Amino acid sequence: MAAAGVAHSGETDARKILDTLRARHIPYGMVVDPVFAGPDSDEILSYSRCGDSAIWTGHLLAAESFRYGVTQSEDALTGVRYALDGIRKLIDVTGRNLLARCAFPADSPYAADWISEERQHGFYGGRVDGRAWTWIGNTSRDQYLGVFFGLTAAWNAVDDPGVRGGVASLATRLLGDLDDHGWAVVMPDGRVSTSFGARVDQRLMLLKLGRRANRGEFEVRYRWAAPFLATGVPAPIAFEVTEPHDSYFKFNLDHIVFYGLLTGEDSSWVEWNYRQGFDLLRRTTDDHDNAFFDVIELALNGQASARDQRSVGLLEEWLGRPRRDVGVDHRGEYDLCGQDRTCAAIPVSQRVTTDFLWQRSPFQIQGGGSGRIEGAGLDYLLPYWMGRFYGLPG
Repeated sequence: MAAAGVAHSGETDARKILDTLRARHIPYGMVVDPVFAGPDSDEILSYSRCGDSAIWTGHLLAAESFRYGVTQSEDALTGVRYALDGIRKLIDVTGRNLLARCAFPADSPYAADWISEERQHGFYGGRVDGRAWTWIGNTSRDQYLGVFFGLTAAWNAVDDPGVRGGVASLATRLLGDLDDHGWAVVMPDGRVSTSFGARVDQRLMLLKLGRRANRGEFEVRYRWAAPFLATGVPAPIAFEVTEPHDSYFKFNLDHIVFYGLLTGEDSSWVEWNYRQGFDLLRRTTDDHDNAFFDVIELALNGQASARDQRSVGLLEEWLGRPRRDVGVDHRGEYDLCGQDRTCAAIPVSQRVTTDFLWQRSPFQIQGGGSGRIEGAGLDYLLPYWMGRFYGLPG
């Protein structure tokens, strides 16, 4: 872990990115991305990407938690508490310890745009702190995993009793609702939006945090489940790595799941099975020039000079990327090894613009939008502070 109080050059860039995120990306406590009047305008007309607000709020919680672990600053602790409260709102609004994709005051000037953009997921009414709110449903496993990743990071990096109590409360509430519905995510109308039934790796990751944060409720359940289910952890990874390009976001989910599985104590048998799955994953992604995935490996396997130097370089490259979703088209510039796919990873500075760079294929040659939506910058803040926490040079 990096020592607190030591000045690092990357902190200035991280501070600027965080200041922008706080000013523009969390109008109601959860991460969303602003839509500007034009590519060169600073006038915010609306917000977008509400449907993934839960996962990125979880990633924000992780980034702020690791920042606190490094700096021990009151500002970072405030950021941790703010992100935890955002997650609390995403649960309170449903009235049933169910996680919403996104939530906002019913009278928000952006409400109509969000409902229109996310109409395929359905929307519901609720209340937060005595005020009428609207929330977006059809919650996916991605959203739960992002939140539990953030809660796990907070548990690992923040020793504040209030934060630990908040983590325990939120994890217990979410796990209780999942348990009540047989690990299915059930909407108020009875519709099942997704289920963790077939993904024992993801179930164990959620349950392991429950066991760590609330032993009285989940210790026995985890200790009974893990030895039997751990053998099934490598199987979905073995399937997913057979196609390393389609639905690349699956690898972001896999890496954050293994962060949860491989931090905290376990029996040697259980850990061995978890590591079999993680090793399978890394044999596919270790040459993708993915700073976030590399930093997770640093957290789980320890320092490795060549990989860690590469991570630092990739983050420095990130600083040269556009923050808005400008269109990118590299057709004719690279050798292709498939339809619209390069043979080698494209340099970070030239990759397609997106919400979180590390969940997009580094081989994708075109993408982006009109240049009016700004990313939150979590794809710098999270690997930077997580890397610092686990010993990456800053």
